[in-house]
Amino acid sequence: MKKGLLYLMGVLVFLVLAACTANESTGTENKNGEGEKAGDEKILQLNNGEEPTSFDPAIGFDNVSWNALNNLMEGLTRLDEDHTPQPAVAEEWDVSEDGTTYTFYLRDDANWSNGDPVVAEDFIYAWERLLNPKTGSSAGFLGYFIKGGEAFNSGEGSTDDLGITAVDEKTLEVELENPTGFFLHVLTNPAFFPVNHQVAADNSEWHAEAESFVGNGPFQLESWEHDNEMMFTKNDAYWDADSVNLDGVHWAMVNDTNTEYQMFERGELDSAEIPAELSDQLIDGDNVQVVDQGGLEFFRFNVTEEPFQNKNIRKAFALAVDQENITEYVVKNKVKPAYGYISPGFTNPSGEDFRDVNGDLVSFDPEEAKQLLEKGMEEEGYDELPTVTLSYNTSDLNKEVAEAIQGMFSENIGVDVELENTEWNVFLEDQKALNHQLSRSSFLYDYADPVNFLESFITGSYMNRTGWSNEQYDQLIANAKSEADEGKRWEYMYEAEKLLAEEVPLFPVRYYNQVEVLQEGVTKILRHPVGYLDLKYADKQ
Repeated sequence: MKKGLLYLMGVLVFLVLAACTANESTGTENKNGEGEKAGDEKILQLNNGEEPTSFDPAIGFDNVSWNALNNLMEGLTRLDEDHTPQPAVAEEWDVSEDGTTYTFYLRDDANWSNGDPVVAEDFIYAWERLLNPKTGSSAGFLGYFIKGGEAFNSGEGSTDDLGITAVDEKTLEVELENPTGFFLHVLTNPAFFPVNHQVAADNSEWHAEAESFVGNGPFQLESWEHDNEMMFTKNDAYWDADSVNLDGVHWAMVNDTNTEYQMFERGELDSAEIPAELSDQLIDGDNVQVVDQGGLEFFRFNVTEEPFQNKNIRKAFALAVDQENITEYVVKNKVKPAYGYISPGFTNPSGEDFRDVNGDLVSFDPEEAKQLLEKGMEEEGYDELPTVTLSYNTSDLNKEVAEAIQGMFSENIGVDVELENTEWNVFLEDQKALNHQLSRSSFLYDYADPVNFLESFITGSYMNRTGWSNEQYDQLIANAKSEADEGKRWEYMYEAEKLLAEEVPLFPVRYYNQVEVLQEGVTKILRHPVGYLDLKYADKQ
């Protein structure tokens, strides 16, 4: 079955970019001048927020890495302007009748920036490394769709058991554990980008500096001043270089939205977010784009710590939060309150939106919250609730949201909570180690299917970080990832989300969007709902 006959999963509506905590110190100039074209060169000026975590595809599993990686490198498939997978390094593919074997045919003119051809062995090397438990990749779970992937990543299998084979230099065969209708979406994730295996064999740190970096995407890494700025230039070795309009991209690294907007006003950036305090003034401007994004801001309970071992106490805290108040008066910028976990935009085989089918599951209800808190305290024998600390990673907006929620707990259920903030790296390690009682979180989709969020909360998942475990939930997710009948598969996901809302190891606050203001003449910056920024067709007049 050729690619044109594949069922492609429905995706969210238009553009996307994730706002990330970052390093404030940055340069506002580059070698081409202060945000202007040098001569006739088209240099796009963007802000990455902070230093990329890594340009190693197996390690850079976050938006500050993805934004760059998706333009420096390319996988078998690439999302188009409608956010559906299209041929990239693979010019075509076949799928077996049972949907479990994909055969990808690589382009003869797919080359690395150093001139080497991109070969099947480059994908095998990269994917084996992604799944190797010694690599410690946070994205390893994405490879579980591949036959033998989970066993290998769990330390119970070997590379010999993986369903990836180089039929010849330009043909890659991939066997899956089960039919996966959205597999081509999964492959667009930067975690599945190839690595030049010959370069990596000579230098394991090939990805760490501009001088050693080798990519296969529309742009190449010209320079990289860590924690300060990056410069990309057009990659003439790219197979579709004729479609690339820009001569280069300069990236600043500024973690403050106000500073970013000031740079935009001075002409030092071609794109910027609108600070929340300026939202009412600027949001309806002609040069402003407001677009939905696949993702959720939410808060995790640590069910292994008092008082959140009790389900009714967790529910009380969840129902005491007024999501609409937070979106309208704190975050602003036309974000939407979240009363469920799966964001709008995912359509089932009948064309219905997941969110419409499952409805509101976690809604503000202060009266019920008081009753649930009283019931939970009786169940635990509490005369007084143990001290509760709400933790968040440092940013002005995160602080404002946390303070709003702190006030709602006090007003709606009479509980005074303490606030604690730390920088992102420390915060994340503490969250993974279950050192927080109640902590802020965010999720952006890795691929365009609801199961991506839901699978995060199975027992033992790297993304769980709540201590919560439920056998029924685990089975529903296993069914949702293996069921070939799409109608049944979506029913499993509806049930799983309802169970998550009933057990409430986390509560939702708001869905994400991206509010972006653009300089005149800047066009075709493509921001996908799953978080990949695409500059292949971007232009600047």
